[in-house]
Amino acid sequence: MTVTAPAPVTSAVPEIKAAKRRNPARFAILIALLVLLLLVVAPLLVVVLNAVKSPADYAGNGPLSLPSHLYWDGIINFWNRVNFGQKLWNSFISSIVVAVLGVVLSILNSYALGIGKVKGRVWFLVFFLVANVLPQEVLVYPLYYLSKQVGLYDNLISVVIIFTVIQSAFGTYLLTSVYAEFPTELLDAAAVDGAGKWRTLWRVVVPVSRPTLGVLFTFFFIWTWNEFFLPLVFLISNDNQTVPVALGVLQGDRLMDATTTSASALLGILPAMLFFVIFQRTLTRGITAGAIK
Repeated sequence: MTVTAPAPVTSAVPEIKAAKRRNPARFAILIALLVLLLLVVAPLLVVVLNAVKSPADYAGNGPLSLPSHLYWDGIINFWNRVNFGQKLWNSFISSIVVAVLGVVLSILNSYALGIGKVKGRVWFLVFFLVANVLPQEVLVYPLYYLSKQVGLYDNLISVVIIFTVIQSAFGTYLLTSVYAEFPTELLDAAAVDGAGKWRTLWRVVVPVSRPTLGVLFTFFFIWTWNEFFLPLVFLISNDNQTVPVALGVLQGDRLMDATTTSASALLGILPAMLFFVIFQRTLTRGITAGAIK
């Protein structure tokens, strides 16, 4: 009785790869993604072109033409006109403080709710969920009244406190679901080693959940940086305003030509984009860690 050897499996691999390359659906998806990328990038490119274009060049050739020469006066004039360095510092310091405090507060709340299993845990989660869906317009008057009473109106501290609470409500709701599934083996091992709850939190729980915390930190920073409504209400002095408020206030200025407006838009979005690019790997690791158990 003769036994025939099976055909080598490796011979079918090139045929599978070739079939994938010939799949028309892959090309259709690629084209659709390229179109979406173009739609997202095109407005930014137009802003960049007009930010380095002179008013005469803009008036003569239109907004979609390439600049005949690089014109930096629009960016320089806008920077000096609104004291943009101060606005940039206000946005940066408030966003970074909110991001750090929001993550820390989210960790403490979620550790108690997700791992500590405190009584009334469900009601606490419902409270944080409701806090996430409340519009900012509902919170304006009570927060305005409180800030006036405690002497924090027109102060960056008031904005930091408000957004720390708002961002940590979302962070608590998210982290609680993560910590509820935290491996009990690690917690038991820490308890056997004699670690208390505080040491377990900072030596075991936080290092394991670092990718998720990195995602929260990045989102908290960008969300706070882009906030406009509440800083517009609470920061009325020119020296205390943030970047979005400064840009919004100047939109109706008659002395703002198209190139200066483009320069202001470029200066407004560039820091947030740089921060996002720097922490892109952190976001990727956090999403990957959340998708792979």
